[in-house]
Amino acid sequence: FIDDENIFIDGTHIKANANNHKYRNELIQQSARCYEEELQKEITNDRALHGKKPLKEKEMEPPTRSCKISSTDPESGLFHKGEHKKVFAYSANTACDKNNYILGFHVTPGNVHDSVSFWELYKKLKEERSGIRGVVVDSGYKIPAIVKRILDDGKLPITPYKRPMTKDGFFKKYEYVYDEYFDCYICPNNKILKYSTTNREGYREYKSDKNDCRDCPYRSKCTNSKEHVKVVSRHIWEHYMEKAEDIRHTIGTKQIYSLRSQTIERVFADAKEKHGMRYTQYRGIKKVRMELNLLFSCMNLKKLATWLERFGMLPTVPDEPERKKH
Repeated sequence: FIDDENIFIDGTHIKANANNHKYRNELIQQSARCYEEELQKEITNDRALHGKKPLKEKEMEPPTRSCKISSTDPESGLFHKGEHKKVFAYSANTACDKNNYILGFHVTPGNVHDSVSFWELYKKLKEERSGIRGVVVDSGYKIPAIVKRILDDGKLPITPYKRPMTKDGFFKKYEYVYDEYFDCYICPNNKILKYSTTNREGYREYKSDKNDCRDCPYRSKCTNSKEHVKVVSRHIWEHYMEKAEDIRHTIGTKQIYSLRSQTIERVFADAKEKHGMRYTQYRGIKKVRMELNLLFSCMNLKKLATWLERFGMLPTVPDEPERKKH
C-alpha cells in the first residue's frame, strides 16, 4: 500500500513537559553544519578561481550564542514563531508517502530549524527507500545545500515559491540580472556590479561602482549605503536553486506540492487531535522519540486495517456455530 514515489517532509512542534519560567542562560557553541567541509572546499576553490586567497582558519571557527536552557527538561528547546507564545518544546521532522503512511521521523529540541533537522531524516529515508523520485518540502527547507543534495542524489526537489526578502519600496533581487559569461550583475539602470569576494557563508559578493550610484535616479530604491555602493550576493550553489525553480514550473509539479495538505499536514492534524501529540508528559529526547515511535506505529496500523478492509483482504470471521466448534 506504500507509494513512496514522492515523499512529503515537514516538521511540527510538541510542547515539552517543562516550566517556561524555570531556565538558565548559557553561552553555547553552535555545532558545525553537516555539509560544512564540502562547502568550505567549494569556497576555497571559488576564491582561487577569482584570484583570492583562502579564508583564514580563525574565520571558520563556529560562533557562540546565548541560549535559554530549561531547568526542568534541559534537552528541550525554547520555541517561538510569529505570534505563538514562547514555550519549551521538541521538534519532530516527519516523512510520509502519498497514502499518509508515516515512513520516518527525527526528534530535535524545539529551537533547531527544520533545515538542520532534515539531514538525519533524509539519510534514513534514502537508505530504506530506493524508489523515491521526488522530495516534497516547504519553503523552510529551500536552501542551496538541501536542494543540491537532493539533485545530486538523482531526485527532484519539489518546493514552493519563496517570496524575496526585500524591504518594501526597494528593487527585488530578480531585477538585477546575472550575466553568467562575464560573471557580473546588471542593475535596473544598466550599470555593472563586479565580483568582489566570496565570504565564509559561501556567497559571492558583487559590488557597484560608487561613481555610478552617486547620481543614479534609482538610488533610493536600490541602496541606503553611505558609500553609495550596492552589494548583491549569489551563493556558489545558486545554480541548483535555479534548477529547483525550473522543476517548480514543470507540468504536474504544482499538483504534487498541493497534496501536502492531504498528506503530511493531515498526519500532524490527526496525531494532535486524535492522539494527543500537542504536548508530551515525558522528558528527554530518548523518551519523546519512544512515545512518537509508538504513536506513529499505531497510526500506521489503524490505516493498514482500514485499507485491508477496503480491498477485502481482512480474514473472514467464522459464524457462531463454527466458533463454538473450534
